[in-house]
Parts: sequence; structure tokens; C-alpha cells
Amino acid sequence: MQFILEKRSDVVRPPVASELTALRALDQKEKQHMAPRFIARQLSHPKGLLGRMMGLLMNRHNAQMNAFAVRQLNVQPGDRILEIGFGGGLTLPRLLEMPLCVTGIDRSQQMVRQASAKFRRSIQNGRADFRVGTVEALPFQAANFSNVITVNTVYFWTSLGAGCSEIHRVLAPGGRAIIGFLPKEYMAPMNMPVDIFTLRAVDEVRTALHHAGFSGTSVERPSLSTKWNVIVATR
Repeated sequence: MQFILEKRSDVVRPPVASELTALRALDQKEKQHMAPRFIARQLSHPKGLLGRMMGLLMNRHNAQMNAFAVRQLNVQPGDRILEIGFGGGLTLPRLLEMPLCVTGIDRSQQMVRQASAKFRRSIQNGRADFRVGTVEALPFQAANFSNVITVNTVYFWTSLGAGCSEIHRVLAPGGRAIIGFLPKEYMAPMNMPVDIFTLRAVDEVRTALHHAGFSGTSVERPSLSTKWNVIVATR
């Protein structure tokens, strides 16, 4: 127990109820801020055993958004699909069930190793390729992909403009970019660390896509009550 020294004597007294309440509130506030920082680091860049666990949690939490985003691709046989930040690999089985070539890029080396092991046969058949990299510097030639999909990654881009420009560069004319995320107004109450998470507004992302050269964008949601959205941009 902490004791407080009275200014007018050497006598100490225990903290009063109001002081104890304030101390407990401060302790609880610190704990609340520690958890998001720890979680945010793993969401941003999964590593180790906790990273594998986070990948599973991401798959469960993102299932509906990922499934909806895949439906917006409007793929055709033989299309070349790029997924940016595939994380736990939730969309990869669905994409590889179709007659497509799928490339995935993620800044977590562990996620790339896991995907490479799990989809080894698809890699051997020339239908899949997984690499370490970032959206701001995609290691691919121009007009290399029919469609690009990314879900819950825009919070971690160091530059929204650079990311959108790179996606535009690697897309073939007429190709689609599918970007799913939870908008700023719904992310803000989570109190994620601002040095790890950059919250994005819908209009901000659409403006960046327009400046990158996309001819049109639309915001898609399965229902009006859905908080997350998927932006569809056409090159």
C-alpha cells in the first residue's frame, strides 16, 4: 500500500477512498493501453508462436469481409490475382480452387513460410507464388495482374498514395483493386497505437486511388448496417 506524507507533520496516512479509486483507474487505463499495443504489433507483423495464433484469429475475425471482398473480384479463368498482406491465408484456398494464378505478398516472413508450406503443390504447379514485400514497393512488373485484393492492411501502409500508385502500376488496364477495411470512425474507439495503426477514412482512400489514376471507385457493403466496407477501384 502506498502512503502519502502530510505537509504539516511527519505523520503518514493511508490513501483515502477517492485516491484508491483514482489509482485503480489509472492502473486499469495502463493495462487497457498495453493490450492494444501488444496486439497491434502482432497484427501489423506476426512473429513466432503468437504470430501463428494471431494468424488464426485474423482468419476468424476477417472471414466475412474476406469472403465478400473475393466476390467483388469478378474473376475469369486464367486471371492473375495478387493478394497484398494475406496474413493467415484465409482467402488463398478459395482463390486456388478457381482456375487462377495467385501471387501473395506479405511483410511477415513467417506468414510467407506458412503459406509456402501449406500450398506447396500449387507452387510446384506454377499456380501460386508467395513473397516477402510491401505495398509501397511491389516487386512485380507493370500490368502484371488482372486483379489485386487486400483486406485490413491499409492501416499499416506507410504511404497511402505510394501504395495506391503501386497497385495501379501492377494492374493491367481494366483490372480491379479490391480494398477492404474498417473505416476510421469505427476503428477510433479501439485505441490502437497511432505509431502502428494509421486510421483511414473512406473518402481518404478513394481520393488516393483517384490520384493514383484509377478511373472509378465504388464502396460496397453486404448491408447498410455493416461497419466495414470494400472499395472497388477500376484501372
